[in-house]
Amino acid sequence: MTSINSVGKARLIVKEISKAIVGKDDVLIKVLLAVIAGGHILMEDIPGVGKTTMAVSLSKALGLDYNRVQFTPDVLPSDITGFSIYDKNTGEMRYQKGAVLCNLFLADELNRATSRTQSALLQAMEEGEVTVDNNTYPVPQPFVVIATQNPTGAKGTQMLPDSQMDRFMLRLSIGYPDHADAIEMVRRKQTGMSTDEVNQVVSRAEMMQIRKEAEAVFIKDSIIEYIVTLCERTRKDERILQGASPRATLALTALSKATAWIQGRDYVLPRDVRFIFSECIEHRLIWAPELARSEERFKVLDEIFESVPAPAIR
Repeated sequence: MTSINSVGKARLIVKEISKAIVGKDDVLIKVLLAVIAGGHILMEDIPGVGKTTMAVSLSKALGLDYNRVQFTPDVLPSDITGFSIYDKNTGEMRYQKGAVLCNLFLADELNRATSRTQSALLQAMEEGEVTVDNNTYPVPQPFVVIATQNPTGAKGTQMLPDSQMDRFMLRLSIGYPDHADAIEMVRRKQTGMSTDEVNQVVSRAEMMQIRKEAEAVFIKDSIIEYIVTLCERTRKDERILQGASPRATLALTALSKATAWIQGRDYVLPRDVRFIFSECIEHRLIWAPELARSEERFKVLDEIFESVPAPAIR
Protein backbone atom coordinates (compact mmCIF):
# COMPACT_ATOMS: atom_id res chain seq x y z
CA MET A 1 0.00 0.00 0.00
CA THR A 2 1.20 3.50 -0.74
CA SER A 3 1.67 6.02 2.02
CA ILE A 4 -1.23 8.42 2.56
CA ASN A 5 1.32 11.23 2.44
CA SER A 6 3.05 10.08 -0.76
CA VAL A 7 1.72 13.02 -2.81
CA GLY A 8 2.71 15.51 -0.12
CA LYS A 9 6.19 14.01 0.28
CA ALA A 10 6.86 14.09 -3.45
CA ARG A 11 5.70 17.69 -3.75
CA LEU A 12 7.77 18.77 -0.76
CA ILE A 13 10.92 17.12 -2.17
CA VAL A 14 10.43 18.86 -5.53
CA LYS A 15 9.68 22.15 -3.76
CA GLU A 16 12.95 21.99 -1.83
CA ILE A 17 15.04 21.16 -4.91
CA SER A 18 13.32 23.94 -6.87
CA LYS A 19 14.79 26.46 -4.43
CA ALA A 20 18.02 25.96 -6.36
CA ILE A 21 16.64 24.95 -9.79
CA VAL A 22 14.04 27.40 -11.08
CA GLY A 23 11.17 26.47 -13.39
CA LYS A 24 12.18 22.83 -14.06
CA ASP A 25 9.70 20.95 -11.87
CA ASP A 26 8.82 18.55 -14.71
CA VAL A 27 12.46 17.41 -14.92
CA LEU A 28 12.78 17.23 -11.13
CA ILE A 29 9.72 15.00 -10.89
CA LYS A 30 11.20 12.55 -13.41
CA VAL A 31 14.55 12.53 -11.60
CA LEU A 32 12.67 11.71 -8.39
CA LEU A 33 10.79 8.93 -10.19
CA ALA A 34 14.08 7.28 -11.20
CA VAL A 35 15.39 7.50 -7.62
CA ILE A 36 12.19 5.94 -6.27
CA ALA A 37 12.27 3.23 -8.94
CA GLY A 38 15.88 2.36 -8.06
CA GLY A 39 17.41 3.52 -11.34
CA HIS A 40 20.17 5.78 -12.63
CA ILE A 41 19.91 8.98 -14.68
CA LEU A 42 21.84 10.32 -17.66
CA MET A 43 21.65 14.11 -17.97
CA GLU A 44 22.61 15.14 -21.51
CA ASP A 45 22.82 18.89 -21.70
CA ILE A 46 24.97 21.91 -22.41
CA PRO A 47 27.23 23.25 -19.62
CA GLY A 48 25.87 25.70 -17.08
CA VAL A 49 22.19 24.77 -16.89
CA GLY A 50 22.33 23.41 -13.34
CA LYS A 51 23.04 19.68 -13.58
CA THR A 52 25.46 19.68 -10.66
CA THR A 53 23.28 22.03 -8.63
CA MET A 54 20.33 19.70 -9.17
CA ALA A 55 22.31 16.67 -7.98
CA VAL A 56 23.55 18.45 -4.84
CA SER A 57 20.05 19.71 -4.05
CA LEU A 58 18.59 16.24 -4.56
CA SER A 59 21.13 14.69 -2.17
CA LYS A 60 20.30 17.29 0.50
CA ALA A 61 16.52 16.90 0.17
CA LEU A 62 16.80 13.11 0.42
CA GLY A 63 19.50 13.03 3.11
CA LEU A 64 21.95 11.15 0.90
CA ASP A 65 25.75 11.00 1.05
CA TYR A 66 27.02 12.66 -2.12
CA ASN A 67 30.24 12.38 -4.14
CA ARG A 68 31.18 14.04 -7.42
CA VAL A 69 33.94 13.19 -9.89
CA GLN A 70 34.80 15.46 -12.81
CA PHE A 71 35.68 12.89 -15.46
CA THR A 72 38.74 13.57 -17.58
CA PRO A 73 41.01 11.21 -19.54
CA ASP A 74 43.39 10.85 -16.56
CA VAL A 75 40.72 9.59 -14.13
CA LEU A 76 41.51 5.94 -13.37
CA PRO A 77 39.09 3.07 -12.65
CA SER A 78 40.58 2.82 -9.14
CA ASP A 79 39.53 6.43 -8.50
CA ILE A 80 35.96 5.21 -8.89
CA THR A 81 35.96 1.74 -7.34
CA GLY A 82 38.79 2.15 -4.80
CA PHE A 83 42.07 0.33 -4.32
CA SER A 84 44.05 -1.76 -1.82
CA ILE A 85 46.95 -0.24 0.11
CA TYR A 86 49.49 -1.92 2.38
CA ASP A 87 48.96 -1.18 6.08
CA LYS A 88 52.35 -1.46 7.80
CA ASN A 89 50.71 -1.60 11.24
CA THR A 90 48.78 -4.79 10.50
CA GLY A 91 50.93 -6.18 7.69
CA GLU A 92 47.80 -6.59 5.56
CA MET A 93 46.29 -4.90 2.54
CA ARG A 94 43.60 -2.38 3.49
CA TYR A 95 40.79 -1.31 1.17
CA GLN A 96 40.59 2.40 0.45
CA LYS A 97 37.09 3.02 -0.81
CA GLY A 98 36.51 4.83 -4.09
CA ALA A 99 34.25 7.76 -4.88
CA VAL A 100 31.37 5.55 -6.04
CA LEU A 101 30.77 4.22 -2.53
CA CYS A 102 28.13 6.76 -1.59
CA ASN A 103 24.37 7.17 -1.94
CA LEU A 104 24.36 9.63 -4.83
CA PHE A 105 27.30 9.66 -7.24
CA LEU A 106 27.58 12.44 -9.82
CA ALA A 107 29.69 11.35 -12.78
CA ASP A 108 30.26 14.73 -14.38
CA GLU A 109 31.02 14.62 -18.14
CA LEU A 110 31.31 10.85 -18.11
CA ASN A 111 31.98 10.76 -21.85
CA ARG A 112 35.33 12.54 -21.32
CA ALA A 113 36.74 9.55 -19.45
CA THR A 114 38.39 6.55 -21.07
CA SER A 115 36.30 3.51 -21.85
CA ARG A 116 38.07 1.57 -19.05
CA THR A 117 37.03 4.17 -16.48
CA GLN A 118 33.49 4.32 -17.85
CA SER A 119 33.20 0.55 -17.52
CA ALA A 120 34.29 0.76 -13.87
CA LEU A 121 30.82 2.12 -13.11
CA LEU A 122 28.96 -0.79 -14.71
CA GLN A 123 29.16 -3.30 -11.88
CA ALA A 124 28.17 -0.72 -9.28
CA MET A 125 25.23 0.48 -11.38
CA GLU A 126 23.91 -2.96 -12.24
CA GLU A 127 24.84 -5.10 -9.24
CA GLY A 128 25.19 -2.59 -6.40
CA GLU A 129 28.75 -3.62 -5.59
CA VAL A 130 32.37 -3.18 -6.66
CA THR A 131 35.17 -5.74 -6.84
CA VAL A 132 38.76 -4.81 -5.98
CA ASP A 133 41.52 -7.42 -5.77
CA ASN A 134 38.98 -10.25 -5.75
CA ASN A 135 37.11 -8.73 -2.81
CA THR A 136 33.56 -7.47 -3.23
CA TYR A 137 32.24 -4.37 -1.47
CA PRO A 138 28.56 -3.36 -1.54
CA VAL A 139 27.65 0.24 -2.30
CA PRO A 140 25.51 2.02 0.32
CA GLN A 141 21.75 1.96 -0.20
CA PRO A 142 19.94 3.74 -1.63
CA PHE A 143 22.41 4.16 -4.48
CA VAL A 144 21.90 6.44 -7.49
CA VAL A 145 24.25 7.46 -10.30
CA ILE A 146 23.59 10.73 -12.10
CA ALA A 147 25.92 10.98 -15.08
CA THR A 148 26.22 14.00 -17.34
CA GLN A 149 27.50 14.39 -20.85
CA ASN A 150 27.72 17.35 -23.19
CA PRO A 151 26.03 16.66 -26.55
CA THR A 152 28.20 19.29 -28.28
CA GLY A 153 31.97 19.67 -28.50
CA ALA A 154 32.55 15.92 -28.74
CA LYS A 155 36.26 16.21 -29.64
CA GLY A 156 38.31 14.09 -27.26
CA THR A 157 35.33 12.25 -25.79
CA GLN A 158 34.44 8.57 -25.65
CA MET A 159 30.85 7.80 -26.60
CA LEU A 160 29.09 5.66 -24.01
CA PRO A 161 28.66 2.08 -25.26
CA ASP A 162 25.18 0.69 -25.81
CA SER A 163 25.56 -1.62 -22.81
CA GLN A 164 26.17 1.37 -20.53
CA MET A 165 23.40 3.51 -22.05
CA ASP A 166 20.94 0.71 -21.31
CA ARG A 167 21.87 0.84 -17.62
CA PHE A 168 20.48 4.36 -17.29
CA MET A 169 16.80 4.27 -16.42
CA LEU A 170 16.19 7.74 -17.87
CA ARG A 171 17.92 10.22 -20.14
CA LEU A 172 16.85 13.78 -19.37
CA SER A 173 17.73 17.34 -20.34
CA ILE A 174 17.26 20.41 -18.14
CA GLY A 175 17.56 22.92 -20.98
CA TYR A 176 17.63 26.71 -20.89
CA PRO A 177 15.27 28.54 -18.50
CA ASP A 178 12.56 30.64 -20.07
CA HIS A 179 12.71 34.44 -19.77
CA ALA A 180 10.77 34.77 -16.51
CA ASP A 181 12.61 31.88 -14.85
CA ALA A 182 15.99 33.35 -15.86
CA ILE A 183 15.01 36.64 -14.19
CA GLU A 184 13.95 34.78 -11.03
CA MET A 185 17.21 32.82 -11.05
CA VAL A 186 19.25 36.05 -11.11
CA ARG A 187 17.08 37.58 -8.36
CA ARG A 188 17.63 34.58 -6.10
CA LYS A 189 21.36 34.79 -6.67
CA GLN A 190 21.35 38.41 -5.46
CA THR A 191 19.71 37.40 -2.20
CA GLY A 192 22.24 34.64 -1.61
CA MET A 193 19.87 31.72 -2.21
CA SER A 194 21.71 28.52 -3.10
CA THR A 195 21.78 24.82 -2.35
CA ASP A 196 22.37 25.83 1.29
CA GLU A 197 18.67 26.77 1.42
CA VAL A 198 17.55 23.23 0.52
CA ASN A 199 16.23 21.36 3.57
CA GLN A 200 16.17 17.62 4.13
CA VAL A 201 12.69 16.19 3.60
CA VAL A 202 13.24 12.46 4.18
CA SER A 203 15.96 10.31 5.70
CA ARG A 204 17.79 7.48 3.97
CA ALA A 205 15.66 4.97 5.90
CA GLU A 206 12.49 6.75 4.74
CA MET A 207 13.78 6.74 1.18
CA MET A 208 14.24 2.97 1.33
CA GLN A 209 10.68 2.66 2.68
CA ILE A 210 9.39 4.80 -0.21
CA ARG A 211 11.12 2.43 -2.64
CA LYS A 212 9.41 -0.53 -0.98
CA GLU A 213 6.03 1.17 -1.20
CA ALA A 214 6.52 1.96 -4.89
CA GLU A 215 7.67 -1.58 -5.60
CA ALA A 216 4.51 -2.88 -3.93
CA VAL A 217 2.20 -0.83 -6.19
CA PHE A 218 -0.21 -3.18 -7.97
CA ILE A 219 0.01 -3.58 -11.75
CA LYS A 220 -2.60 -5.56 -13.66
CA ASP A 221 -1.63 -8.24 -16.14
CA SER A 222 -3.27 -6.20 -18.91
CA ILE A 223 -0.92 -3.26 -18.22
CA ILE A 224 2.08 -5.59 -18.04
CA GLU A 225 1.10 -6.88 -21.49
CA TYR A 226 0.66 -3.25 -22.61
CA ILE A 227 4.23 -2.38 -21.54
CA VAL A 228 5.66 -5.52 -23.14
CA THR A 229 3.82 -4.81 -26.41
CA LEU A 230 5.11 -1.22 -26.51
CA CYS A 231 8.69 -2.42 -26.13
CA GLU A 232 8.17 -5.13 -28.76
CA ARG A 233 6.89 -2.54 -31.25
CA THR A 234 10.24 -0.72 -31.05
CA ARG A 235 11.89 -3.93 -32.33
CA LYS A 236 9.64 -4.07 -35.38
CA ASP A 237 9.86 -0.47 -36.59
CA GLU A 238 12.12 -0.15 -39.65
CA ARG A 239 13.36 3.24 -38.44
CA ILE A 240 14.88 1.57 -35.36
CA LEU A 241 17.86 -0.73 -35.94
CA GLN A 242 17.85 -2.16 -32.43
CA GLY A 243 14.78 -2.04 -30.22
CA ALA A 244 14.21 -1.87 -26.49
CA SER A 245 15.85 -4.55 -24.37
CA PRO A 246 14.20 -6.67 -21.66
CA ARG A 247 15.94 -4.37 -19.16
CA ALA A 248 14.01 -1.48 -20.71
CA THR A 249 10.74 -3.35 -20.16
CA LEU A 250 11.57 -3.81 -16.47
CA ALA A 251 12.62 -0.17 -16.14
CA LEU A 252 9.40 1.11 -17.73
CA THR A 253 7.38 -1.08 -15.36
CA ALA A 254 9.26 0.20 -12.29
CA LEU A 255 8.91 3.83 -13.40
CA SER A 256 5.18 3.39 -14.04
CA LYS A 257 4.74 2.08 -10.49
CA ALA A 258 6.77 5.01 -9.11
CA THR A 259 4.58 7.41 -11.10
CA ALA A 260 1.48 5.88 -9.53
CA TRP A 261 3.07 6.20 -6.08
CA ILE A 262 3.78 9.94 -6.31
CA GLN A 263 0.13 10.45 -7.31
CA GLY A 264 -1.06 8.64 -4.20
CA ARG A 265 -2.30 5.49 -5.94
CA ASP A 266 -1.42 1.89 -5.17
CA TYR A 267 -2.22 0.73 -8.72
CA VAL A 268 -0.86 1.61 -12.17
CA LEU A 269 -2.90 3.25 -14.92
CA PRO A 270 -1.99 3.46 -18.64
CA ARG A 271 -1.35 7.17 -18.26
CA ASP A 272 1.49 6.40 -15.84
CA VAL A 273 3.19 4.44 -18.63
CA ARG A 274 2.61 7.32 -21.05
CA PHE A 275 4.12 9.89 -18.69
CA ILE A 276 7.56 8.30 -18.68
CA PHE A 277 7.69 6.20 -21.87
CA SER A 278 9.85 8.37 -24.14
CA GLU A 279 12.51 9.32 -21.57
CA CYS A 280 12.83 5.68 -20.50
CA ILE A 281 13.06 4.16 -23.98
CA GLU A 282 14.59 6.64 -26.47
CA HIS A 283 18.24 6.48 -25.40
CA ARG A 284 18.28 2.67 -25.38
CA LEU A 285 17.48 2.35 -29.08
CA ILE A 286 19.84 2.28 -32.05
CA TRP A 287 18.25 4.54 -34.63
CA ALA A 288 18.56 4.65 -38.39
CA PRO A 289 21.33 7.13 -39.35
CA GLU A 290 18.93 9.83 -40.55
CA LEU A 291 17.26 9.90 -37.11
CA ALA A 292 20.32 9.44 -34.90
CA ARG A 293 20.52 13.12 -33.82
CA SER A 294 17.05 14.27 -34.84
CA GLU A 295 14.10 15.31 -32.69
CA GLU A 296 12.02 13.17 -35.03
CA ARG A 297 12.95 10.25 -32.76
CA PHE A 298 10.36 11.39 -30.25
CA LYS A 299 7.69 11.63 -32.94
CA VAL A 300 8.46 8.03 -33.88
CA LEU A 301 8.02 6.99 -30.24
CA ASP A 302 4.72 8.90 -30.10
CA GLU A 303 3.55 7.00 -33.17
CA ILE A 304 4.55 3.69 -31.61
CA PHE A 305 2.74 4.58 -28.41
CA GLU A 306 -0.43 5.60 -30.22
CA SER A 307 -0.36 2.38 -32.26
CA VAL A 308 -0.89 0.23 -29.17
CA PRO A 309 -4.40 0.44 -27.67
CA ALA A 310 -4.38 1.14 -23.95
CA PRO A 311 -6.16 -1.47 -21.83
CA ALA A 312 -9.49 -0.49 -20.32
CA ILE A 313 -9.19 -0.12 -16.55
CA ARG A 314 -12.30 -0.03 -14.36
